Amino acid sequence: MRIAFLLIIASSALGACSSDKPPPQAQTQAPQPPGKTVFDTQLKALDKAKAVQGVVDKQNRDADKKLEDAGG
Repeated sequence: MRIAFLLIIASSALGACSSDKPPPQAQTQAPQPPGKTVFDTQLKALDKAKAVQGVVDKQNRDADKKLEDAGG
């Protein structure tokens, strides 16, 4: 009998601890700009290399077109 009474009291106490309201939501913040990393110089070099590759590819296409136009 005592065990049943203690279980009822414990479940009542646990039920009283819960709330019906959800926890408050954190305010949404604007994303922070990425900070400097150790890879920044490598990433800049990679971007520069990609830009140069684009120029080289364009020159190659232009040279191929001139050869086609010349009948070669």
